Amino acid sequence: MPDLRKTRKNLKTALVIMAGVDLLAAIVYFSPLVGSADSRRQQLYQLQAELNEKTQQVAPLKDLPHKVELARHQIDDFYGKRFPAQQSEIVERFAKLAAANGVTVAQQTYKKKDEGQGQLRPVEIQADVAGNYTALARFINALERDEMFFIIDGVTLGGEPQGPVKLNVKLEAFLKAES
Repeated sequence: MPDLRKTRKNLKTALVIMAGVDLLAAIVYFSPLVGSADSRRQQLYQLQAELNEKTQQVAPLKDLPHKVELARHQIDDFYGKRFPAQQSEIVERFAKLAAANGVTVAQQTYKKKDEGQGQLRPVEIQADVAGNYTALARFINALERDEMFFIIDGVTLGGEPQGPVKLNVKLEAFLKAES
């Protein structure tokens, strides 16, 4: 027959241990280490606010591979529209802008500079243009606003007191470098 005294002693020991664990849990629950319900609620709100802030910080990174691919297409499109492959395209565009704005080109020189860094090669353009003041102003404005990338380095006034206004225009355009 089983020994009931030994079993009773084991049960008492187990009950004392469980009571001790319950007492310890009650002390931890009500102690200031864990805090009151209000402090826990405040901590929860603070953590939710931090989560919202972090979510907003990483929002621009959402769908990043698509944005990178879109940027690549935009860069290719920018280079395709703004930078021609042949110098003749620069000459043609310059002449079209002059004709469209009522300006005559007396003399023009194109000089390729040493290859710059990256994928572009600068072309220096120096031209003597003539026309009335408003036509020249429209021409300069058209150069600055054109899809092809022209950078005006200098404009020098020239000519005689009577007749059309003459300007010496120095500018730069860029060619795609040969690969």
